[in-house]
Amino acid sequence: MTAATPTTQDELKALVGRAALDYIGHGRIIGIGTGSTVNCFIDALAQQRERIIGAVSSSEATTQRLRAHGIRVFDANEVEELEVYIDGADEIDPRGFMIKGGGAALTREKIVAAQARRFVCIADQSKWVEVLGRFPLPVEVIPMAAQRIIRQFAALGGTARVRLRDGAPLVTDNGQHILDVTGLAITDPPAFESMVNDWPGVVTVGVFAHQRAHVCLLGTPEGVRTITFDGPGR
Repeated sequence: MTAATPTTQDELKALVGRAALDYIGHGRIIGIGTGSTVNCFIDALAQQRERIIGAVSSSEATTQRLRAHGIRVFDANEVEELEVYIDGADEIDPRGFMIKGGGAALTREKIVAAQARRFVCIADQSKWVEVLGRFPLPVEVIPMAAQRIIRQFAALGGTARVRLRDGAPLVTDNGQHILDVTGLAITDPPAFESMVNDWPGVVTVGVFAHQRAHVCLLGTPEGVRTITFDGPGR
């Protein structure tokens, strides 16, 4: 009997979560990101957790899920280099540049990605775009700078709003706030990332161009499409 073709977004996420296991070596420490697609990967990894020594986590939520599965979590400062970093994306383009931060973990995600030799992005096909910017761009900011940074995005044609949770500004794992920016088409992600990172008060912008993906495992109804990104951009 043939397996049913995955069609729902949840089924596609589970498909790429399982596929990412092929990128994990035995006896290594790996980096793990945050989000619903990553949760599918963690649940698949839990069935083979003896393959790895442990993981460096990009968020408190991921840490809790890993520990619940009996997977050891290392502090980033305990590990010099990671074999691979597995994470999702809110958008990914044909050059491997991404928008990330829908789960408010962008700063720690970027830190862990910078420690890894290889970034494997797992995503369903709805995340594939030609130009970044359709998904609201997350920017982690120091709260006292929020209104000035909102005005700086307005000067670029973007509309930035403070992300709220239960009517109050969401507070990240780092104690900061998130702006979500709409109305931008990010045609030069590396230059845009560098520019916004230089604005006083910005902790991290959710464009991942300097830490772009090496490989994308894209879930489609036809199966997992493996896309490898070559050339400059890191």
